[in-house]
Amino acid sequence: MNKIIKSMLMMVVGLGLLTACSDDTDSNPTVATPTKFVLNTPGAASQPIDLTNSTTVNLTCSQPDYGFPASTGYTVQVSLKSDMSDSIEIAQVFSSVNINLDAYTLASALTQLELSEGKTEQDFPLVSKVYLRLKAQMLTSTNSPVPGTEILSNVISLDKVMFEFSLPPVTVPEKLYVMGNFTDGKWDKAVEMVMVNGTTNVFWAMVYVDADGIMFNSAMAYDGNEVGYAGLNSVSGDLASQIKDNGGKIASDKPQWTLMVVSASVSGRTILYDVQFLKPEVWLMGPCIGDKDWKEQNPAGLFSVPADAKGSFESPAFTGAVPGGDGDGVRVYVKVPGYDWWKSEFIVISGKIVYRGTGGDQQRVAGSVGQKMYLNFATGTGEIK
Repeated sequence: MNKIIKSMLMMVVGLGLLTACSDDTDSNPTVATPTKFVLNTPGAASQPIDLTNSTTVNLTCSQPDYGFPASTGYTVQVSLKSDMSDSIEIAQVFSSVNINLDAYTLASALTQLELSEGKTEQDFPLVSKVYLRLKAQMLTSTNSPVPGTEILSNVISLDKVMFEFSLPPVTVPEKLYVMGNFTDGKWDKAVEMVMVNGTTNVFWAMVYVDADGIMFNSAMAYDGNEVGYAGLNSVSGDLASQIKDNGGKIASDKPQWTLMVVSASVSGRTILYDVQFLKPEVWLMGPCIGDKDWKEQNPAGLFSVPADAKGSFESPAFTGAVPGGDGDGVRVYVKVPGYDWWKSEFIVISGKIVYRGTGGDQQRVAGSVGQKMYLNFATGTGEIK
């Protein structure tokens, strides 16, 4: 009897599980792959559209049929060609089938396309036939695209779109960062280059250039703007003959520390980088080496250079005691050709290398006879002991 009761209970539990599975399937519909997605032609498509004096351009579309009402993101692709072969996708994502595309954003995309076709800023304003289509993609609850749900609409044309040059002016970067093996190959450890005092476009840094190579950028990231060997307008300096290309990076036949000086300028809409690769010379200056005449590049003040990427530069022993505060202090610099020594000086304060950059006189740091300065440019640290 007990066996019969147990068998009946197992059958009831099994039926319950089957029912639960069936209910679960009903509440999680299968995503269908849409086959049709229509971008409607605006009623004013054949009329002149002046982007300069417009706020938005209105577009409407159907919603792709995913088999159920799905959260969908729409992006606009714009082209000067009917086959969309030169299309640019505008970054803004719309969540409605009623799309109000920012007129200036559209003009900016069209400006980029016209420049790639050989137009110059002087050719603007322009009137062009413009082709548009939409990309739709299902979104998760966190607005992330769902893989495999992308569909493109048909292509429509706007026959007479008028627009002015709509890109911001190109300027030299305010900051530059260098990344290589000496920063563990990571942008978040990149060395920030130092602006030469009195300039807005000349940067310097002590970097270790090896066979793998380095890159520099105005951001601490791979963002498409990083500069490698092909991005250099010119290469000069005592070590220039050792600099080469390695898979796009700036590499050296002889791995070594290098004083790298970057002069940035603008030609049209291109930033030019003229780079000097110089001997890695660091110098003490003035009374701390017994030089009351403050002569530049006094041999008595030349640091030794480490053989590897992680080592420290070491100064000669101080031969003169110098007070901090209002005193002479320990002064140290690299020599950037064409500029006075103090325009590229720095000091060690509280274990850190502190660069003068474009600022004024730095805090004076005391030094005693027999002490030395040690500098690690990879980590930005130093000490006097």
